[in-house]
Amino acid sequence: MISGTPEFWITQLNYIGLAALVVLGLVLLTGVGGLMSFGQAAFVGIGAYTTAYLTTAMGWSPWVALVLGLILTSIVAYVLGAITLRLSGHYLPLGTIAWCLSLYYLFGNLEFLGQYDGIAGIEAIHVFGISLSEGRHIYYLIWVAVLLSMWATRNLLNSRPGRAIRALKGGGGMAESFGINMASYKIIIFVYSALLACLSGWLYAHMQRAVSPSPFGLNYGIEYLFMAVVGGGSSVWGAIVGSGLILILKDQIQNVLPQIINTTANFELVVFGVLMVLVLQYARDGVWPIIASAWKAITGQKASQRNQAAPPVAEALPLRPRPEKGSLVLELDAARKEFGGLVAVNDISFTLRAGEIMGLIGPNGAGKSTTFNLISGVLPTTSGTISFLGKRLDKLLPRDIAKLGVGRTFQHVQLLPTMTVIENVALGAHLRRHVGVAAAALHLERKDEAELLHEAAKQLQRVGLGEYLYEQAGNLALGQQRIIEIARALAADPVLLLLDEPAAGLRYKEKQQLAQVLRQLSDEGMSILLVEHDMDFVMNLTDHLVVMDFGTKLAEGKPDEVQKNPKVLEAYLGGIDDDMEFDDDKQAGAPVVAGGAA
Repeated sequence: MISGTPEFWITQLNYIGLAALVVLGLVLLTGVGGLMSFGQAAFVGIGAYTTAYLTTAMGWSPWVALVLGLILTSIVAYVLGAITLRLSGHYLPLGTIAWCLSLYYLFGNLEFLGQYDGIAGIEAIHVFGISLSEGRHIYYLIWVAVLLSMWATRNLLNSRPGRAIRALKGGGGMAESFGINMASYKIIIFVYSALLACLSGWLYAHMQRAVSPSPFGLNYGIEYLFMAVVGGGSSVWGAIVGSGLILILKDQIQNVLPQIINTTANFELVVFGVLMVLVLQYARDGVWPIIASAWKAITGQKASQRNQAAPPVAEALPLRPRPEKGSLVLELDAARKEFGGLVAVNDISFTLRAGEIMGLIGPNGAGKSTTFNLISGVLPTTSGTISFLGKRLDKLLPRDIAKLGVGRTFQHVQLLPTMTVIENVALGAHLRRHVGVAAAALHLERKDEAELLHEAAKQLQRVGLGEYLYEQAGNLALGQQRIIEIARALAADPVLLLLDEPAAGLRYKEKQQLAQVLRQLSDEGMSILLVEHDMDFVMNLTDHLVVMDFGTKLAEGKPDEVQKNPKVLEAYLGGIDDDMEFDDDKQAGAPVVAGGAA
């Protein structure tokens, strides 16, 4: 097929392949990770100039130059990433523009790199003694590199580290609460995308047989980002679609437009810009999702994957040792949190023992969720101590607290809506297996991945959502999403489970099923601390209650004792005869206390 293809299209396909390598890195970095970078062209330049200098001035093999170029790119990307990725909002893309311009001017001003004249006479690549000096020959190497990179990137995204990477955009705080170091994953995908750009630069240099600074400037960095957005920012196949669409469209506009308007003026960029605005207006998720949806419609594939088989049975993940039943698990000693002059938690003290279910209740604004956030490390304490199994929590980060065995759900559901239910739950088990990025990209983590997915499926079966494994989490009702959060927390195998309004949005039978699961966990030795506004649910489930009001502990004791406490009735209800609520699922006349989370 290649032998009969015109030279023009061979060259065009080569450029599409080179661009696709860079854009594939941006798919991971920007589309999936949510980190916008305008500077990928600079990494292309590092790969191109490294091999150009080493093969011409030093006489080294292009393959050795590739290895050294990747090493150099890794070092530069790591340093730049460690500095730049600390920025947020519009400062991050501005930071990438700054170092892209810096590297561009560095290429043009270093004498040993030929300054703005560049380096010519670059040696051709040889594979098994065959010279790839012509475009028809290097074509195969370019597209082998593209396809292998796509395969590796797809493997990475569908793995343990890939789930953490997908949590970067919109789920970073949640992921940190399950022990995932999100800052490290930001640097990982930054370096990964830079290495793909370096590979593209190496291929470019040996295809062109000469390099100069112009292809590595900011305008090319913007164009690469544009390709990623147009193709489909979160899709591996979108990298090829976006690269092909932009490059072919630019070329065809340059050829056709002068014939239509009979002028040699440079109107191509104007027309191209208008067309791209239309694409972004009517295909905001890119072109590839439209193609994929059309293909599913043609082939009759169903959007729902509810009937897909569960993951095959795998070896069970190791469990944490459980403390002896009745032993001290959690202790708050005069824990206090101030926001300026506002005291949200006022010297709260209580203890929780192994196998005990404790409820933390109080009116809206009482400070319950703030107390939860102090325990889980989301907020630092102003004063006082919080201890878990004898270790201080009040000075630790959320991910370090998760490593000790504390799992949690959130007052406002924090799932990744475009990920499947089983993937969301497997994210909770992140710490129970250690799979590196390289192993994931090369698909060497099959055993570990099978164990993680099996654990996720087991916890979903436990909470009654086993038939929804492969549904997108965002498609489920709010009550079901809350149950998914509980399954995700259970997948972490916690010693202490923090549940923030777990019954909100559940129907009466679903609440009964949830209560049954929580009692079973308690019998197994797990400690549970829950905030809940449904007092009928709380009174029938908990062994112990702590009542808060305006950040202060108002009462503590067994549920029947707390219900009779005059201070609780006065502060919580405003008088027992005036503000009594009834649970709609219960027979009228049964008094319940009503209150929301802080």
